[in-house]
Amino acid sequence: MRSETKLNDGWIFAEGFDPAWAGAAMDGRAVTLPHNAVDLPLNYFDETSYWRPFTYQRRIQWQDDWTDRHVALRFDAAMADAHVWVNGQQVTRHRDGYTPFTVPLSDHLVPGENLVTVRIDGSENPQIPPFGGRIDYLTYAGIYRDAWLCVLPRDHIRGLKIETPDVLADHKTVRLLIEADSHATATIRDASGTEIARGQGQGEITLTGLRDIALWSVDSPALYTAEVELASGDRISQRFGFRQVEWKANGFHLNGQRIKLRGLNRHQSFPYSGYAQGQQSQERDAEILRHDLACNVVRTSHYPQSHYFLDRCDEIGLLVFEEIPGWQHIGGQAWQDESVENVERMIRRDWNHPSIIIWGVRINESPDDHDFYLRTNARARALDSTRPTGGVRCIPDSELIEDVYTMNDFVLGEFELPSNNRGRTPLRDQREVTGLDRKVPYLVTEYNGHMYPTKSGDPEERQAEHVIRHLEVLNAAMGDDAIAGCIGWCMFDYNTHKDFGAGDRICHHGVMSIFREPKFAAHVYSSQKAPEDGIVMEPVTVWARGERNIGGVLPLIVLTNCDEIELAYADVVKRVGPDRERFPHLPNPPIIIDHRHFSPDELGHWGQSWHAGRVTGYLNGEKVAERIYPADALPTTLQVVPDQVTALADHGEVRVMVRALDQVGHKLLFLTDPVSVTINGPAQLIGPETSVLAGGTTGFWVRPTGKGDVRITVTSPRFAPVDTQIRFD
Repeated sequence: MRSETKLNDGWIFAEGFDPAWAGAAMDGRAVTLPHNAVDLPLNYFDETSYWRPFTYQRRIQWQDDWTDRHVALRFDAAMADAHVWVNGQQVTRHRDGYTPFTVPLSDHLVPGENLVTVRIDGSENPQIPPFGGRIDYLTYAGIYRDAWLCVLPRDHIRGLKIETPDVLADHKTVRLLIEADSHATATIRDASGTEIARGQGQGEITLTGLRDIALWSVDSPALYTAEVELASGDRISQRFGFRQVEWKANGFHLNGQRIKLRGLNRHQSFPYSGYAQGQQSQERDAEILRHDLACNVVRTSHYPQSHYFLDRCDEIGLLVFEEIPGWQHIGGQAWQDESVENVERMIRRDWNHPSIIIWGVRINESPDDHDFYLRTNARARALDSTRPTGGVRCIPDSELIEDVYTMNDFVLGEFELPSNNRGRTPLRDQREVTGLDRKVPYLVTEYNGHMYPTKSGDPEERQAEHVIRHLEVLNAAMGDDAIAGCIGWCMFDYNTHKDFGAGDRICHHGVMSIFREPKFAAHVYSSQKAPEDGIVMEPVTVWARGERNIGGVLPLIVLTNCDEIELAYADVVKRVGPDRERFPHLPNPPIIIDHRHFSPDELGHWGQSWHAGRVTGYLNGEKVAERIYPADALPTTLQVVPDQVTALADHGEVRVMVRALDQVGHKLLFLTDPVSVTINGPAQLIGPETSVLAGGTTGFWVRPTGKGDVRITVTSPRFAPVDTQIRFD
């Protein structure tokens, strides 16, 4: 039988590397994986602090039942240049920070105690993608994903690819491509565990005639399981879905139905801990994108991300554009060779995820390189003919070698440039971009972002313009049949190099803060969900007469899936519907209340008394939402909300959000008081004990160190202390 056990505890960590450590125990401190070699402050740090070597060691005790077995150590990822020694002998080197690698142990273990030494180097090595130029994100050093001890029969399954070639037929087929040296038995089970098909063979097993199969889709992500077993007893189990992906000149089609793609880019980084967060953090990001933001697609910018994230995308129907590591720079021959290998590593790891609908085989925003991109596309197509290739560029008239022309279109921001003579344009026509005389499959993969960075606590007028820019691009993409959809830059703010960002080492490009707290622009996306999936009503305002230039709150943008909004101020009440004239293609256009609806006198003038306001949402004539805005917002409540109150200890961290609220529950966007956190119980705080509110909020993660109840106390000068509890089982 196969055994794969997490090997995250028992590691010793030290800064630097001494060649003597390859075969001898070193002094260091005990750590648990996932691990970040250097924890950075939230902002204003020196990113070069992790550009150096670090060493991890672990002892592995020989087990008598390992005789005649294949024993290996698998790392899900380590950043970035990993060398591994076993009992002083170098066994493995892996020059990619984003994909798994396996260290064969069987021929190097001895009875008794064995020493595994891992040297990783966080330096930006120009021989290893994505390095060699400047990159607008950080690549935090460390063994930042799980490690596994794998004990297998000598005759074992090395790989499994699952294909579903005819999902639209009445009788469906599953093709299993099995990497093994002996005969195998395959079983297909549905979500309840019921066997629906069985077959035998070697190398390939094709099961036909399957009936009553539920297709995997964004709204109904039905998953099945393939179990493959050898006579040796080795057995693996992998989930998959029956679904068909087609990219055409008129858009993206899933299972024969055209779907407009609407999504955001996601980095895998977190404040303080960098890349080193576990299963629950990865899954929660997928849930935020799908459920909170109502996205149906995400791009894994700019590298393969955690399998836990992808697993959750499979489960909740979030489509995925996955791409190889890189950012603008293309290196020399050795660098390109490594990048081609990255294509294979990515595809082999992830080819059974039904959520993945396209392989990104071009370095993000890189120039054309005909020979290099012939190689990356050829490798992808040889490995997986069931998905197309794409390649994200930012230059027009770029050579199309891929199956889908994927483009970062930042034209909207260019209307502010003196050289621009086209005016305010959300997106360009695809043929202007491609330079081709025909339409081709086409996807917008970035927009906005650095063209209009917006902080959580920025003035209301900037927040409103941030909102409008996202609305305009979404509307343009939804209204153009030649655009499959658009993926905005980006989900949340992220730490970066000194060459980018706001001077504080943060790119404030997200529709959410670095803690995944929504800015107003986040509700551009969430408001596009159907009302039956949840009512959204978010007025873009802090409700103050003097917040905007000249004063007042008009125009007032209300991001909503209601079909009417009523605004009441003093004794004036008006109802307004969606602005379908300006945003005709959105499923749920915003409601924009302005001087078409209120005269200058009805909301009062500068110097007059300011009054409370009430915004009420109606759907089919029924009241479904209400927001009260006091005229005198005051700090009233410190809200402390964990994402989960019970969680599994071996699944990693739980996020806790802290919000300063006024007397009716609105965030006090401009309150900047300190917040202190204490933790009692089997857990540790990720980040400092004291931070400050930004945009009225802050956040932190709680990492379990064992099982049991964890009490969290949060204090801030203007509020009573707040206690909350998380139980780790």
